Amino acid sequence: MIGRLAVRSLTAHPVRSAVLAAGFGLGVAVMAILLGVAQIVLEQSRAPALAGGGDVVLSMAPHVPARLLLAGTLQSDALRPRIRAAAPSHGATLFLLHDGRTMEVTAAAGIPSLQRAVGDPEADGIAAWRDSADDMAWTRDTPERTLRYIDRFHPIPDTPAWADSWAEWLYFNGRAADARFYLTFLVGPRTDDGRRAAGVRLQLDRGGRVETFSASQPVTDQEALRAPDLTIGDNTVRLDGMRYRVHLDLRGERGRVVGDLTLDAAPGRLVPPLEITGAQGWRTGYVVPVMSGTLDGALDVEGQRLSLAGGTGYHDHNWGFWEGVSWQWGQVQAGDLSLLYGRIFPPREAADPDRVLAFVGVLGPDGPIGYANSLGPLRRTTRVTITEQDDARGRPQAISVTARGGELDLQVSFAVESTVTTPAAGSGPRASGLDFLQMRGTYTVTGRAGTRRLQFTGPGSAETFRGRGKSVSRSP
Repeated sequence: MIGRLAVRSLTAHPVRSAVLAAGFGLGVAVMAILLGVAQIVLEQSRAPALAGGGDVVLSMAPHVPARLLLAGTLQSDALRPRIRAAAPSHGATLFLLHDGRTMEVTAAAGIPSLQRAVGDPEADGIAAWRDSADDMAWTRDTPERTLRYIDRFHPIPDTPAWADSWAEWLYFNGRAADARFYLTFLVGPRTDDGRRAAGVRLQLDRGGRVETFSASQPVTDQEALRAPDLTIGDNTVRLDGMRYRVHLDLRGERGRVVGDLTLDAAPGRLVPPLEITGAQGWRTGYVVPVMSGTLDGALDVEGQRLSLAGGTGYHDHNWGFWEGVSWQWGQVQAGDLSLLYGRIFPPREAADPDRVLAFVGVLGPDGPIGYANSLGPLRRTTRVTITEQDDARGRPQAISVTARGGELDLQVSFAVESTVTTPAAGSGPRASGLDFLQMRGTYTVTGRAGTRRLQFTGPGSAETFRGRGKSVSRSP
């Protein structure tokens, strides 16, 4: 019935029907042409030649440190031989004011010598456009200089509300056939004499028995700011090119440990610095200069030589105000893959802990493969959960991490095998009253990171906190 009415309506006014058909057809054709032209214009706008020369254009958000990309990921063994030149550039919108009129101007900036190297015709056409002193600092950057830059110590901020809890440390852990270890070089706040409290702590696991060795000696601000070249008593860290050299001379309850170890870094296998800020100038930061590196050296413990040759190590660096702060963290390496997860819980006077993100990242041999984060349970965009399962004593026996995102779809489980418990430092109204737990165990990882399917089991480590004498479990 409906079809018959439509036919009779069209045939009743043939001229009008023909005009309408032609008009609709013309409109559809014009729309198709415009869409096709728009797609071509979009593709051309992304062309390397129009963006300033070169063969490949990488677009990054303004907060991404291009210096780390140039001297990090692009220097990996897989990419370095294929890159002829790399040139950072930045665009912005400016407004020109003249005679009461305002004109919008699109501006672009780059480093002249690098722009010429990638064939930017604009740079070739302006002979007076030469590298400034700041430009030269970029062009001379190397993976070694970048590594030293991201692993430097920071001056204590002028924030009276938190100043007494400032601390910064270099952390290493590693495993080899003879032993496993946690190692921390920590520099704390200023003491009454103007120097800063500093100490070294080694937790050594040999044959399933964990022993603690330590040393302490104050340092000056100037000595602290030389880090990553750091000296505390007879113990030192030195960054030699892409290799960390560590010398230890520590004492424990049963004796002394003396020795040297090295850890090799690699371009691309790092996590760039990130920093969280809060109320009253509160801040905390974190960087991973060595996600997974080759370990070497040996330690002499009470006459027993422990070889670290052929082992695998990890190094990160933390800074900030730590009174009332706790966190969840873990990492594992397997083959050419490294996985890292974490979340920090600031004091409520600084920030709402429920709104601080949790994250999971996976790195391959040439850099990041996948990343996911969560903004906490109050947001529908939650993509990461970290759940801790306790035993009858209120101590973790298993940890489960789930990551869901465009690049990650992972299920991570951690079976706790050993735990070292340390009372958290700090005093005052915001002191946490928590125990700091460092755990060793076995990770099982399944899922997808980028285009890679993951399914592996491997030894790793984790950290969390518990209330003294009671269970405290958080699941974002």
